[in-house]
Amino acid sequence: MAQFIDRAKVFVQGGHGGNGCVAFRREKFVPKGGPSGGDGGKGGDVVLVADRNVHTLLDFKYKRHYKAERGRHGEGNKRSGKSGEDLEIKVPVGTVVRDAETGEILGDLTEHGQRLIVARGGRGGRGNAAFATPTRRAPDFAEPGQPGEERWIELELKLLADVGLVGFPNAGKSTFLSRISKAKPEIADYPFTTLRPILGVTRVGDYSFVVADIPGLIEGAHKGKGLGHEFLRHVERTKLLLHLIDLTNPEMEPEEAFEKINRELELYSPELAKKPQIVVGTKIDALTDRSKVERLKRYFEEKGYPFFAVSAVSGEGMEEFLNFVARKLKELERENAEKGKENSG
Repeated sequence: MAQFIDRAKVFVQGGHGGNGCVAFRREKFVPKGGPSGGDGGKGGDVVLVADRNVHTLLDFKYKRHYKAERGRHGEGNKRSGKSGEDLEIKVPVGTVVRDAETGEILGDLTEHGQRLIVARGGRGGRGNAAFATPTRRAPDFAEPGQPGEERWIELELKLLADVGLVGFPNAGKSTFLSRISKAKPEIADYPFTTLRPILGVTRVGDYSFVVADIPGLIEGAHKGKGLGHEFLRHVERTKLLLHLIDLTNPEMEPEEAFEKINRELELYSPELAKKPQIVVGTKIDALTDRSKVERLKRYFEEKGYPFFAVSAVSGEGMEEFLNFVARKLKELERENAEKGKENSG
C-alpha cells in the first residue's frame, strides 16, 4: 500500500536572472563603436500545480529542494538572454501552502489545474546598451541579474470530500465505505484498521458525491492521542458529517459515544462541530433488541439530528439512508450557492 503523506516542508528557489552584457559595435565615427550589450533573461518561477491524479505528498519526502532554471546572460548585438524555464511541481488538489517562517497562507489549491507561484525568478540585468544617453554615449557597465526568491514552504493536504465519516474505532466505517462505494479500505476485527484517509465515490441515481473515511477518533484525540487527531483536518472541508455509532458495542451506549466524539470535534475546531451531521447506527443486522433503534431515533431527532440504523453487511436500511444523504447534500449545495450570490452582491 502506498504511504499516505499529508504534510511536507520543502525549499523552493526561483531562477537567478541573467547578467546584462557589456559589448560595443565597431562603427566608424561612433565612440567605441557604440554600446550593444543585451539584457539578461529573467529567471524561471517555481510554480505549484494542483493535479487530480496526485493523491499524497509522498514525493516531497524524498526530494526537498527545488530550483527553477536561471536566465541566460545577455549577448552582443543587443541580443537578450533567454528566460529560464519555470519549474512546475504537481501537488494534490486540496493542498494548503504556507510560508514556513511566517506561517502566512500563500495559497489554497482547491481545483484541478490551479497554479500558485511560490518563488519568483530574478529579473535579468540590463546590458550597457540600455544605459546609453546623449551625454553618456559609451557606457562600459551593465547590471547583474537579480537573485530568485527563495523560501521554505509547508504543504498540508486537506482532502476534498463532500462527506466525512467520523466515529470511534470499530464503528464500522471501513465496511460502510466499501458498501456504498468502490473504495477498498482494509477491514479487520481490531481498532485503527484505517491508517490513512480513504476516499470513495458514492452514486445515488444520477447524483454522485465523495466520501472520506477518517481514522477512528478516541477520547483525547484533539490532544494528539490515537490516530484520528492527525486526520481531523481532512473533515474540515466536508459539507456533511456522517457520525457512525456501533449499536452492538457492549462497553458504551450510543448516546455516550456520540457525545464523546462530538466533544473531540468541538475541542479540535468549533467550526467543525457545527457542520450538519447525520447519525448512523451501524451493525443493525447483529442487534438482538430492535426496540433500541426507536429509542435512539427519538433521542437524536429531539436533538435535531436525523438518525438511521443500517447494516453495511446485509444492506438493510442503506437505500433509504443514501437517498436522504443525497437530498441533504443537494440542499446544502443550494444554500452555499445562495450565500455565494449574497456575498458577491
